[in-house]
Amino acid sequence: MSNALHEGLTGPADVPDDESQGHFAFLGRLRVLEVGDELGEYCGKVLAGLGADVVRVEPPGGAETRTYGPFLDDEPHPDRSLYFWHHNLGKRSIVLDLDSESDQERFRRLAAQADVVLDSQPRDYLLARGLGYDVLRESQPGLIHARISPFGDIGPWRDYVGSDLVHLALGGVMMNCGYDPDPTNGYDTPPIAPQMWQAYYIAGEMSAMSILAALTYRLHTGRGQELSTSVHQAVSQNTETDLPDWIYLKQVHRRVTCRHSTTSARSPSIAQTKDGRYVLPYRTYVRSQGDEWDATVELLRKYGFEANLGDPKYATDYRNSDEARDRLAHQVNLLIGQTLFERDVWRDAQALNLPWTPVRRPEENATDEHWLQRGAFFDVYHPELDRTFLYTGGKWVTEEFEWPRGPRPPLVGEHTDEVETEWSRSRPEQRPAYTSPRNATTVLSPYGRPFALSGVRVVDMSWMLASAGAGRFLAAAGADVVKIEHISRPDRMRFSPLGACPPGGRAEREEAATALPTPVYSGDDGSPNRSGSFMEINAGKRSLSLNLKHPEARKILEDLIRDADMVLEGFSPGTMSRMGLGYDRLRELNPRIIYVQQSGLGEQGTYGKVRTFGPSAQAISGISDMSGLPAPFPPAGIGYSYLDWFGAYNMTTAILAALYRRDATGLGCHIDASQGETGLYLTGTAILDKTANGRDWARYGNASPYKKAAPHGAFPTQGDDRWLALAVFTDAEWHAVTDVLGIEELRDDHRFSGLEDRVEHADALDRIVAQATRTWDGFELMHQLQARGVPAGMCQTAQDRYESDPQLDALGWLVELEQSELGRWPVKGHPTWFSETPTYIGGRYDRSGPSYGEDTDRVLEELAGLEADRIAELRADGAL
Repeated sequence: MSNALHEGLTGPADVPDDESQGHFAFLGRLRVLEVGDELGEYCGKVLAGLGADVVRVEPPGGAETRTYGPFLDDEPHPDRSLYFWHHNLGKRSIVLDLDSESDQERFRRLAAQADVVLDSQPRDYLLARGLGYDVLRESQPGLIHARISPFGDIGPWRDYVGSDLVHLALGGVMMNCGYDPDPTNGYDTPPIAPQMWQAYYIAGEMSAMSILAALTYRLHTGRGQELSTSVHQAVSQNTETDLPDWIYLKQVHRRVTCRHSTTSARSPSIAQTKDGRYVLPYRTYVRSQGDEWDATVELLRKYGFEANLGDPKYATDYRNSDEARDRLAHQVNLLIGQTLFERDVWRDAQALNLPWTPVRRPEENATDEHWLQRGAFFDVYHPELDRTFLYTGGKWVTEEFEWPRGPRPPLVGEHTDEVETEWSRSRPEQRPAYTSPRNATTVLSPYGRPFALSGVRVVDMSWMLASAGAGRFLAAAGADVVKIEHISRPDRMRFSPLGACPPGGRAEREEAATALPTPVYSGDDGSPNRSGSFMEINAGKRSLSLNLKHPEARKILEDLIRDADMVLEGFSPGTMSRMGLGYDRLRELNPRIIYVQQSGLGEQGTYGKVRTFGPSAQAISGISDMSGLPAPFPPAGIGYSYLDWFGAYNMTTAILAALYRRDATGLGCHIDASQGETGLYLTGTAILDKTANGRDWARYGNASPYKKAAPHGAFPTQGDDRWLALAVFTDAEWHAVTDVLGIEELRDDHRFSGLEDRVEHADALDRIVAQATRTWDGFELMHQLQARGVPAGMCQTAQDRYESDPQLDALGWLVELEQSELGRWPVKGHPTWFSETPTYIGGRYDRSGPSYGEDTDRVLEELAGLEADRIAELRADGAL
């Protein structure tokens, strides 16, 4: 990146001693003014955790979210909401009545001293009060105004009403989550929403990474900008394989218990222990480096449960048949069914490199030595209560920075005078950006605007989605991301059977029947370039084939690192150190390097060698248990690799926070991130409920116990497995529902007259509403309810989102990109709109993911300075 004003600066000469030693918080001097509701609180929490001074603007009496449970000692009070505590740790609170002209002026003065205004108020709320971006930037040209809204600020649904449940329905998450079909292959249980505000977490994390990219651009240019994130688009892009399976193959996914939704309901399930708990004996759907069958049989043999699996027929391709896999699963179930949960048979499986994990309740991680070593939980003192409570802690581990352990969440308006006094002083001096002459060229996106990260160069050694997805956003923001790979150990996503492109391309896809279970194309032809999922995850990157077992290839890699801004990797913990490329070596090569690694459970700690995939990380982190109907139903889990996508978001946040800090101070850093911690960070309210109230986590299906609502759930509509999500929070909304459904007589029923009555009799109410909804076309009912201001949304499939969602279409959620072997296909974009530096998922090279080694010669010529003859020699010698 470049800034002509600072081109002569090459090091942290003016950085104070404490910062030169690496103690500068990622966002240590930034001021964030947060105004709104639950849509933005998670994003503000992330920014506060990164060290920003986040000031929560609340109305008189406090924010509405202070009324959300659970509460300390079950005593409702604005200062005792455990929901509010979790989402507002480290923030400060001021009270302003923004309907008052005097308080509007106070807000303007504060915004003039802010770096970011985080706005989740209804559209035009601030504008109508003279507090819109155009007004605020007159006093603060560098202001970043980041909006988070339910459906975005354009499109036919822009005024629709959302809720966590409604967004998870419309975004496709619910149709991936739930229980196995019945013996007739139909569903007798509804789709299930993951619990505890996941829609707002998805949008909040993507907003946070977008703010960080905008801040980095501002650091070099002084220019602020507007950002706008749609919760609907963010959630719709979060599901993993259902969308590419529909786009490429017209295949429909099926919900299955606590594991990946797939085009068939057959796959390994959770197994119940003798004391009624669950273990996930996970088997990945992607091509394995080893043979999980043999390892599983070895484990069964150890416990005497091998049965006839030693028969020679199981050493042939017969082991891949449904009959054989069912037999293996049966023996696994018998083994686990005769052990106690605490026996930890999963550890024996891990010793054989099997990615098994326990299905834990979230609070069970709070005493786990691994997480305690990593600072994933810490105590926070509340002086007004003279008590200490356990909070979820850091999102990752870094040697240079300890995650802030407070201050505790603010009381209503606690800091009003303090903040106004502090912020009335002159703004902290903006630290200059440290630049490199090679980054002087600004790259323009296809929109004719500069990319936010046009000067950034990334050595991408990612592995599958959880780390590769991070480089995807960097490329979309203009970074030159070079994916290092070699066919001797390829990224397994290159061979994923899910989202595999048919040989005949789009023409063959259009001819495909949608009936199950016959797939159009298995993807098993040995080509590393047929996976549409891989191409989407790696859109905008370049591919360099390097055999890192070859000494000359190692030298090339080190040369690339010397001139890079960051190294990303997703290998098994310890791999880089064993290669002689640990952080100490990397910073020898490049003292300003940013090195971010991500694994299942992290390198530091007792679980460093534990092998996981998204679903197994979800199981051990407690996320899987936080989705499903109440016991005796088992956990339903999240029906895709949720922590793969969210892990990628979290890794991106870490990368961009480190980049901002590096560009402000000249200091590189190392970050050890994990999917597991990503999941833990999302369970904080349940952790507080256990430590504050002694209450174990218990699933509650599609109900809404903490933001009171009834009816609240998924209700059947016309068609096979078609469901409408309905969230009724007020009496006015309830009256609208009775009008639309023609059940006005229920208003006079004493069981349903008020909200508390409806919550008390929710089961009876749900049965009556379900009888009324099942005769409706679901989309017609949704639109009629939304016209009356009722939060309602269809549980959309991938087909619905791809073919008939007008709001996603208006937001441009899919971008047509060319791939050298697959042709032109749609790729998911980024759900945040940037006014100055719009992202483009095709990146600076305007394309989908790279074919294997596609850019080897060009990268070696451009970045390593090699001539064609030398490249040919290296290729002949096996280095490439």
